[in-house]
Amino acid sequence: MQASGFDFRQMAAEAGAALNDGNAAAALTGFRAILAAGGEDASIWYGVALAATALEDHAVRTEAITRGLELEPHNPRLLILKADDYALAGNDRAAAAHYNIVLRMIPDGAQLPPDLEKAVARARLKCSQYAGEYADKLSARLAAKGVVLGGERDRFSRSFDVLTGKRQIFYQEPKVYNFPELPQVQFYDRAMFPWMDRVEAATDDIRAELIEVLSDDAAFAPYIEGKKDRPQNDVHKLLNNPAWSAFYLWKNGRPIEDNIARCPKTMAALAGAPIPQIRHRSPSILFSLMKPGMHIPPHSGLVNTRLICHLPVILPEGCEFRVGNEIRQWEMGKAWAFDDTINHEAWNRSNETRVILLWEIWRPELTPREREQVTALFEAIEDEDGRRPDWDI
Repeated sequence: MQASGFDFRQMAAEAGAALNDGNAAAALTGFRAILAAGGEDASIWYGVALAATALEDHAVRTEAITRGLELEPHNPRLLILKADDYALAGNDRAAAAHYNIVLRMIPDGAQLPPDLEKAVARARLKCSQYAGEYADKLSARLAAKGVVLGGERDRFSRSFDVLTGKRQIFYQEPKVYNFPELPQVQFYDRAMFPWMDRVEAATDDIRAELIEVLSDDAAFAPYIEGKKDRPQNDVHKLLNNPAWSAFYLWKNGRPIEDNIARCPKTMAALAGAPIPQIRHRSPSILFSLMKPGMHIPPHSGLVNTRLICHLPVILPEGCEFRVGNEIRQWEMGKAWAFDDTINHEAWNRSNETRVILLWEIWRPELTPREREQVTALFEAIEDEDGRRPDWDI
């Protein structure tokens, strides 16, 4: 950046160095010299604003922020300074609006220069503070109207948390197949699945069979196993990791007869479940094992025409599961169903192994005819190209 004999980059560097050295007056003189010479841009006005801040010259700071945003309305540094001014003046709504613009512009985990990273962290903290204060005020007004917020599983309470910024909104993100117009439900109401009573009642028998399996050190294999013809993209260090292991009764639509023979009562308990039967695809039924300290990172499933069911069988304390914006703890012998195409993750924070029985079912919203059509579709895909793609849960 050079014009009419002026090296604006050098001048800006010198002004910035003066500012870093604590000589705000020299910095302000330097930035103003650049502006006078025709080197105006948003970064120079930002420098003026910082120098004016150090000199406690509010009028110059305000002018610099305004002029800089006229040139570059989405400059995050200037927007945060503007938000700071609104916050200082007690205009929380205006401050939150400006902070939130910046937070929407910059995704979580983005690599930022140190100064901007610090400013963004401040913006997040302020927005969290505003959201909490706003939620408290609304809660008090609702209470005065006789509306009391419930717990984690109360739908209205969760909607309130989304409104006040305490919860993020998550949607289905199937990696392979999306069936349209299905509801966005994270955890399903247990009352929708009366056949789960039979599964839960068999918990002790299922655990007894599992304990026998666990006596065989070779029974469980890593949930994610490497294949010679697939890319070895192991970002989360889960490939061939026995800390997350599986013992399959059915895998990708194929019964594992020897394993089924070891768990007859487990299979009998599932007899009433609406389990898909799709050649080389479904079902998959397995015991999923997480060793102490294991974390299964956020991910989403393949198709939204099914739900995944869990029944905890060996359950130490400190085990949690998140689907979308809801975190739950398993309860021994209590089953649930969830949509695995919504972002989810799991933790075993205990010093013991956790094991659940995991299986898939048809989504209850699909009609019998639609289930037939989905089955025919995936079997037709295989008939057409002869592929048997992975269909792991």
